[in-house]
Amino acid sequence: MGAVFSLKLPTAKGPFPVGCTDFMIDHTKEGSFCRLYYPCEAGGQSRQPLWIPRYEYCGGLVNYLNRSRWSVPLLNLAFGYHTVPVGWNAPFRAEEKYPLIIFSHGLGAFRTVYSAICLEIASHGFIVAAVEHRDESAACTCYYRTADGDVEPPPGATCEDGSSSTGPISTQAAQPGLKEVWLPVRKLETGEEEFPLRNKQLRQRVKECGQVLNLLTDINQGNPINNAFLGNLCPSVLKDCIDLQRVAVMGHSFGGCTSVQAVAEDARFRCAVALDSWMLPLSEEMCSKAPSPVFFINSEKFQTEDTIRKMKKLQSGNDKIKIITILGSVHQSMTDFTLLTGDLLSLAFETKGTIDPLEGLEIIQKAALAFLQRHLDLPKDFNQWDSLVEGEGDHIVSGPPPLT
Repeated sequence: MGAVFSLKLPTAKGPFPVGCTDFMIDHTKEGSFCRLYYPCEAGGQSRQPLWIPRYEYCGGLVNYLNRSRWSVPLLNLAFGYHTVPVGWNAPFRAEEKYPLIIFSHGLGAFRTVYSAICLEIASHGFIVAAVEHRDESAACTCYYRTADGDVEPPPGATCEDGSSSTGPISTQAAQPGLKEVWLPVRKLETGEEEFPLRNKQLRQRVKECGQVLNLLTDINQGNPINNAFLGNLCPSVLKDCIDLQRVAVMGHSFGGCTSVQAVAEDARFRCAVALDSWMLPLSEEMCSKAPSPVFFINSEKFQTEDTIRKMKKLQSGNDKIKIITILGSVHQSMTDFTLLTGDLLSLAFETKGTIDPLEGLEIIQKAALAFLQRHLDLPKDFNQWDSLVEGEGDHIVSGPPPLT
């Protein structure tokens, strides 16, 4: 039992302490929902948010995995106590401009599932916005309606500049007059072709990434923003602190594919980092285009012949597209689940490979930072890890994984 309770998300190693908050701008299904990780002021006490923000997400995961509803309380027992080692609504460090990363989650995930990667990148001087998609690819997500239909809620959400309270907290408390609506994952129907559905979802996901970038652009310009959530970090503290000339998009699995399409369609994204990208939703037409720089970081055991073909087709004739593989890793090695599951759950859901989970995530983080410096022209020292981008080092090889 002791080993179970030793499982936790690692604290950030970068020079900046990290805070986080949630923004839901436009409470309707068409609005933007994201978790923001950001450099915060050092010192003081602040609460740590629960990793699974609401019990409903346990139900969403069980539904996505086609498990019995009786598994929901068991999943909550296994994961419900975990916290994210960041300061919830901690005071923003408004002393410089920070580059921005928009992060897109995978199929059956949600905005908090990649907390370890997001908070580590934020600790190196980035603002990271983890989108929770409403294309019905999340395990579940929520939006709000008013009692009188989808009209504006009453104004006046309060702002916070930090908290001296201690202890983990659940992080969704909406403004008065809003009724919560939960949106479950959309599963394939019997006999349904997958590509049309996933390509449609892909287009919506790219739109949602752009919407979050629009939102943060408004915030950076000082435009008034009405957050549907009460008591969260006041958006106005971010004014003039987002470097909109240095914006990238990043994601895992379906989110990796989303990042590839987003960087090809939206010139505001200067580069993309695609973690074990699920390439099925990407059209052949898109694969024939030469997108901006893309960094494919693959696990050893997920990719198929068709998805590797698409990666190579994109890379053909484009030296700004890099592909590496982390040996001993599996698809879930790039999620928080690899850190929070013990041996039994790992066997059941293949959340761990043969590589140490912390070592695998460290390779991802350092390689991504080196790539971001290269293509965002960052005045940092991340180029010390340039060899990883070229597939040189322990536990990595250049190119896609070999098929067996």
